[in-house]
Amino acid sequence: MFDAAARHQNFRLAALELNLTQGAVAQQVRKLEADLGVQLFQRQARGLKLTDHGNTYHLAIHRALNIIDQATQLIQPEEATITISITPSFASKWLVPRLSNFLQQYPNINVQTIATEKLTNFQSDNIDLAIRQGRLTAVKGLHTQALSPLNLRAVCSPHFAKDLQAINRLEDCLSYPLIQDSHKLWDTFLSENELTTQSKIAQFNQTTLAIDAAANGQGIALAPQILFNNELAQGRLIELCPDTRDNQGGYYLVYPDHHKNSPNRDALINWIFSEFQINESSRLLE
Repeated sequence: MFDAAARHQNFRLAALELNLTQGAVAQQVRKLEADLGVQLFQRQARGLKLTDHGNTYHLAIHRALNIIDQATQLIQPEEATITISITPSFASKWLVPRLSNFLQQYPNINVQTIATEKLTNFQSDNIDLAIRQGRLTAVKGLHTQALSPLNLRAVCSPHFAKDLQAINRLEDCLSYPLIQDSHKLWDTFLSENELTTQSKIAQFNQTTLAIDAAANGQGIALAPQILFNNELAQGRLIELCPDTRDNQGGYYLVYPDHHKNSPNRDALINWIFSEFQINESSRLLE
């Protein structure tokens, strides 16, 4: 309980992780403080703050728990099931259509897909690896590998495009209805370039919905190419222009760096990389 409270700096969040009540966590921490004879946390209006004693104790406790976790994994037989956490749109647009190829190559490996937008707690959620969209940043305790840039494109339906003036850059789209998902790519573009638009920006919580809205003539979406290739091939969408900004972000693979070697997990990772390379090669040939 102390480790969870120290990591979250909050009894309520620690309780959610441990599936306990906030009161139970707070009571156990108070008992630990009484047993040790030192104060581990400073109670503040918006949460907790580790004292010097608490910080020293947490570093040692967290290190010990990691050693126990690693030792447990070393003696346990490898699970035949690999659990991957990905966003719902990436699952439906990219992974699911390809997953049968992996299962044919590795019939003895089961893949459990958790489609969610929330941040992954690899330990409590029992996640082996995750794929996320964004700008790659180093996170302590996690191994991250870049898979592909986003290759953002402004897209709309062929019918919607008939009423457009010439569009050569993203700024040319701002006079028309825009569509964005929870990543708010249009908002980011406007903010980074100190631009404004009088056009309505339709909001969707999933990239899939934003792409569908664009394909149905509701406006111009800014989306990763890898997620609308099918609509492009079917003629439901057309590309208007690319996003030429540097550091758009991309897709990246992430998993705990303390996990034991896992041939099954590594097989899935290698397959994912090979599929991304195939997709990138196809894009360059277009």
